[in-house]
Amino acid sequence: MSRIAPRVAIVGSCITRDLWPIHGGGAEGLLYISRTGLPSLLGAPVEGFHPVRGLPGDLHRHEHNAVVADLQKTALARLVAFAPTHVIFDFIDERFDLLSAGGGVVTHSAELARSGYLDKPALRQARRIPRLSVACEQLWSDAVGEFAALVRATPLARANLILHAARWAADQRLADGRIVPVRDVQIIHGVPAEIPDYNALLARQEAAFAALMPPMARVDAQAHRLADADHRWGLSPFHYIAEYYVEVRRQLEALGLADAFSDPLAAPSAPAA
Repeated sequence: MSRIAPRVAIVGSCITRDLWPIHGGGAEGLLYISRTGLPSLLGAPVEGFHPVRGLPGDLHRHEHNAVVADLQKTALARLVAFAPTHVIFDFIDERFDLLSAGGGVVTHSAELARSGYLDKPALRQARRIPRLSVACEQLWSDAVGEFAALVRATPLARANLILHAARWAADQRLADGRIVPVRDVQIIHGVPAEIPDYNALLARQEAAFAALMPPMARVDAQAHRLADADHRWGLSPFHYIAEYYVEVRRQLEALGLADAFSDPLAAPSAPAA
C-alpha cells in the first residue's frame, strides 16, 4: 500500500521555507504563508485597499502575493482549505511593527514598505504599533487564543503541528571560518534592532503559543545557529549556515516528513521569502 504524501503548510518565514531546495525539492507542493503575524492574520481586511495590476515597486510575484494576502486577509481561508497534514510554525516574521489602518491591522513588512501601498489612500493615515510595545504584545496575546480556538474548530485539528524554534544569531561565520558578531541589524531599512530584545520576544511568543495550542512537536537547531556571511539572500541574523538547515531537516524527517523532501539532504536554495 502506498503512503499518502504529506501536505505541508508553513506559517512563518524563510527560515522554514529554505528547507526545501528549489530544484527537485518539492517546494511547489507547499502552502507558504509569510510576511504576516498572528494579529494581522486574524484581523479584518483593510477597507478601501485595492491591489494594483502587475507588480508594484521592485516586488517579485511571491512578495506581492504575500503583501496582498496580509492586507486582504485571505491566508487563513487558504490554510484551512489546503487541509494540511502538517503545519510548521516559526515566528521570525513577527519582528515587524504593526500598522492600524482602514479598520484592520497589517504587518509593516519590508515588502509593504517597498510596494508603494503606504502612500495609497487606504494606508496613508496608518498608525504604527511598535513591535516591542505593550500594545503590540497584547494584540499578539489575544490573537494566539483566537488562533488556537480556530485550529481546534476546523480541519486543522487533524494536522500534525510543529514549532520551529527560532532565534536571531548573534554571531556570523565568515568565508574563512572565523566567527564574528553580527552588527548593525535593521528590521527594515532605517529601523535598527537589538538582537537580545527580539530573541527575548521570540521566547515569550513561543511559550505563549505552546501554552494555548494543541500539543505540537518542536524542532530546534540551536547548536548550528550561526549567520552565514555568504548566504545567498545576504547577511542577516536569521540567514543561517548550511548545517542549521540540514539539522532541522533531519529532525523533521524523524517526525514523519521524509517524504516531503524529494531529494537528499542538501544546502538550502529555496526562493527568497
